[in-house]
Amino acid sequence: MKIGSITLANPLILAPMAGITHMPFRIMAKEAGCAMVTSEMVSANGLFYGSGETRAMLAMSPVEKPLAVQLFGQHPEIMADAAARVESLGADIIDVNFGCSVKKVVRNGAGVALMKDLSRAEAILKAMRSALRIPLTIKMRSGWDASGNQAIALAGIARDCGVDAVALHPRTAGQGFRGTADWSLIKSVKQQLSLPVIGNGDIRRPTDVLAMMEKTGCDAVMIGRAAIGNPWFFSQALAVIHQRPVPPVDTAIRFEVMRRYADELMSLYGEPKACRMLRSRLGWFSRGLASSAHFRRRATQIRTRRDAMTLISAYEQQLLHA
Repeated sequence: MKIGSITLANPLILAPMAGITHMPFRIMAKEAGCAMVTSEMVSANGLFYGSGETRAMLAMSPVEKPLAVQLFGQHPEIMADAAARVESLGADIIDVNFGCSVKKVVRNGAGVALMKDLSRAEAILKAMRSALRIPLTIKMRSGWDASGNQAIALAGIARDCGVDAVALHPRTAGQGFRGTADWSLIKSVKQQLSLPVIGNGDIRRPTDVLAMMEKTGCDAVMIGRAAIGNPWFFSQALAVIHQRPVPPVDTAIRFEVMRRYADELMSLYGEPKACRMLRSRLGWFSRGLASSAHFRRRATQIRTRRDAMTLISAYEQQLLHA
């Protein structure tokens, strides 16, 4: 599959997830077989006005390539400026968020709010396309009702503005992550576009990837929550696609990844902030293991790197001798 000038090795893409798809997480997904990783959504306004916190979200590594950076905002000129800045930092693709339904984002006219203002959406895409040399993509929802008419309309606008691929999470703005994703809408968008269409939503098992591709005709699948704490999902999904046995997750490797994740967060954010992050994030990797609830409770007390490493080792030994 190609997105503009970028060729993907397989049809698996990591979805942008706020507070989750930072560089250490993306690298793990990439190493597990993900063809393209995507940053958490980055505020174009924050970049334009010089927010240090926003700028720190753009930490990236050559081993992640190809890397897409997702931007959100509501002003065409600011979105174009931010896109050009991110391209200069080494991003391979710029993605535009038309799907975030968080109230503070929608209240400011960004995210899924733009699906009610298609003239502004068009102005944003035209300005960004003019400012970029690298591929430009969008990620959207069904819109504000279940008909999908807004998604189909926005897909057509994106095509006409020179966008290189469209990702669709077929839930409405009001659904959030509740209910069921309407995969039939992905099929409808694909039938109307010659552009690559990326499906997203309700991918819970590796077999769901192949099922979505077969049912919708989409060119690639974007995987989000199923990969949280489970980067091995990508290698398992690839096995399904290639009709190979699905590899199990080795417990020793799981603990090796926990240690590495903790260390990489420390390197990127510093020990105090990384420890605060680990209190909620380290437990991701214990999903499905015995006594995981106890491990997650203890993780909320992490204050130092030593705390984190001691907790990981103790849990590993507990499982080995159970």
